[in-house]
Amino acid sequence: MMSRVNKLRTLMKENNLDAFLITSAYNLRYLTNFTGTTGLAVITLDKAFFVTDFRYTEQAAAQAQGYEIVQNAGPIFDEVVAIAEKEQLKNIAFEELFVSFAEYSVLEEITPCELVPVAGLIEELREVKDEEEIAIIEKACSIADLGFKHILTVIKPGMTEIEIANQLDFYMRSLGATDVSFETIVASGVRSAMPHGVASEKIIEKGDLITLDFGCYYQGYVSDMTRTFSIGEPDPKLKEIYQIVLEAQLKVLDEARPGLTGIQLDAIARDHIASYGYGEAFGHSTGHGIGLEIHEGPNVSFRAEKQFVAGNVITDEPGIYLPGLGGVRIEDDLLITKDGNRVLTHSPKELIIL
Repeated sequence: MMSRVNKLRTLMKENNLDAFLITSAYNLRYLTNFTGTTGLAVITLDKAFFVTDFRYTEQAAAQAQGYEIVQNAGPIFDEVVAIAEKEQLKNIAFEELFVSFAEYSVLEEITPCELVPVAGLIEELREVKDEEEIAIIEKACSIADLGFKHILTVIKPGMTEIEIANQLDFYMRSLGATDVSFETIVASGVRSAMPHGVASEKIIEKGDLITLDFGCYYQGYVSDMTRTFSIGEPDPKLKEIYQIVLEAQLKVLDEARPGLTGIQLDAIARDHIASYGYGEAFGHSTGHGIGLEIHEGPNVSFRAEKQFVAGNVITDEPGIYLPGLGGVRIEDDLLITKDGNRVLTHSPKELIIL
């Protein structure tokens, strides 16, 4: 953990910051390993403090290695003030996207030094995964792969989308997942034209194309994959768009590497789909970063100017959606490596007809 803290300190020095107040649960997890629900961290250029109440002091001492544990009996921000005074801080950075106006008002009133709003500094560090993070994400992906394999043996006409989602979610938990990455999407028949059609009471019927978009949390990190398959023979038009989406998805896998921007990678999938006349039917971005959160940087979209670097973990998920008929999306998670990429999700991608 302290290697991550030291990377943050380098950025703090570059930005003339004496200290950093961390309140975001995801950033706390990243920098302290703390998994409780109450606490904050204050990182200075040479010290690290973790503040929590009596319920979590023992847990914090075990998880936040290298931090001085401070127990708050009164308001938690009083301890931030005490640290600022003791360390004679001239300024403290805070996460402007995660501090409410009410919290800021309190801090501004009681803190003896300047408060500096900062966004994206820690999140930028999180975009490049270390070996430990990659191994955990790979495990989350392997659980998702096993979940997909399982659900293919379970699914049959007459079941509802919610029944399928529940079976999948519970099975992933049985393999060690602590939660689902997001509400599982099961979109069948004409509902598969809805990119985010979370599971409903709709009954699965013969001839339905089914889009399954799901993932799980494992040791704090997510997986995110989508497969589209059919119960019985699908409409010929749906088979046609399946092939186009698959080709676009594979083209992205062929090209993803360091130095490429999100704009360039997005265009590979988008241009291929547009060449068949379905450009308007692909309305979302080609992908996004994953890690502690299901959506984090870097992105794969027409706005994403940042170049990929080794250690980024991104999704590759083009789709085509035809209202009134159905839709197809195919998604993998991939790790950008020094000379290309490595796919982390391994479920089959040819059209499965059950």
